Amino acid sequence: MKMSKVLTALATVLMVGTLAACGSSSKDSAKGTSDTKEDKGMEVLGDHVKFDPNKLVNDGKPIEIEYWTWNEGDPAITMAKDYEKIYPNVTIKVVNHPWDDYWTKLPLALKGDNGPAIFNIHNSQHDLLFPYLAPYDIKTEDLQADFTSVDPHIIDGKVYYTDSMINTGNIYYNKKLWQEAGLTDNDIPKTWEQFREVAKKLTKKDGNKITQAGFNWNGETYSAIYEGLNYQKGELLFKDNGKKVNYDNEVTKENLQFLIDLYEKDGVGSKDFGAESSQSFGNGQSAMVYKWGWYLNELKTNYPDIDFGVFATPTPSEDTPFAYDRFNGESTPGINKNQSKEQQAIAQDFLKYCLANDEYSKTGALALASFPTKKSLANDKDIMANPVLEAIAPRVERLIWPGPFPATVESTGTQTMEDVLFNGKDLNAAVKAGQEKMEKDMKDADFTSLEDSYAHIDEAK
Repeated sequence: MKMSKVLTALATVLMVGTLAACGSSSKDSAKGTSDTKEDKGMEVLGDHVKFDPNKLVNDGKPIEIEYWTWNEGDPAITMAKDYEKIYPNVTIKVVNHPWDDYWTKLPLALKGDNGPAIFNIHNSQHDLLFPYLAPYDIKTEDLQADFTSVDPHIIDGKVYYTDSMINTGNIYYNKKLWQEAGLTDNDIPKTWEQFREVAKKLTKKDGNKITQAGFNWNGETYSAIYEGLNYQKGELLFKDNGKKVNYDNEVTKENLQFLIDLYEKDGVGSKDFGAESSQSFGNGQSAMVYKWGWYLNELKTNYPDIDFGVFATPTPSEDTPFAYDRFNGESTPGINKNQSKEQQAIAQDFLKYCLANDEYSKTGALALASFPTKKSLANDKDIMANPVLEAIAPRVERLIWPGPFPATVESTGTQTMEDVLFNGKDLNAAVKAGQEKMEKDMKDADFTSLEDSYAHIDEAK
């Protein structure tokens, strides 16, 4: 993933300006600059998680730590530069590795005592990284007071990382094709039945051949959408105390049949209408697609001429569902427990600076079109001006995270769909086989679902 760089907010600019006015040293800390000015004349940041800049760190003595990331647009990079301006004795060396290299090099570095003091985390690598993580030096109740989505990350009362932002699926639609079909904002569908009727109006054909798909879910869409469809009907992804996958059930079958019927009965799209819905929408050949927040940047980068809008994914009825969809989070940094106590102390202080400062969460949220978990940003005007975040905002409290589940839950789901849609396999038999393969793949996996931490878990089937 890549995030576009965002300018530091006015508050940070004012902070730096205040620092300069106080006469703090502007020398390069890498040259061994010491800091003797304890009172920086700066305001304390944060509501519950607080950062007080008016202190010396490392007793003012020069120190260098490393921050590892795979993302050139990581908001922590900008925050590191600002932190160095506050504390001229600190150098935060940013080390950027490509995604694939990162997950090879980072665990090796963390095994020794020379690894990075602080590093970017992706929750899919929890099992790989957790043995090397130090708990946050922040009260859990303070994190809970300032951020949503903390509860699933509490381990024995401690937090080792949490979500700085969350994302989920929405419907992207082509505004030009929408208008050509005579549709207005009043036609934005709220239910799936309304959706299928809108999709029919957006479909164009030359005889029996589709020339414009009303809705296209080809490619990897099924693996992303089926989980949300099941959650909407109160069906969990895991059972037996979260240890066993729950794929072979009537809800899974109903939802797979619904998606197939959109093609084979309603004719709003086709398995043969391009292999990838992302490209088809970008080329103006499909009127609606289901995608997560990453697609916003892909459209702006690769298909800048497409005039598109975003609306929230429909639900079975207009009643509030058990959950609107699954979400996944972008994680806050991890602290290396194998580094020296001096380096860990700087890393912990820098972490507090990030979490207390709204700009860390806001910058990342806008760059990734992911909704910030920081409660103070819930109604931020810049956040709400983003079409994806505006669609997600009313649903944040009804999104569920099952935890970083094994990849087979999605990859085998996709194979099951392909067996039915492309290979003509009986749907019931395919879903049963999918369940069996998922169970086999997860046999030795140390995984327990976090679905029971969802606030509305008692409403599940």
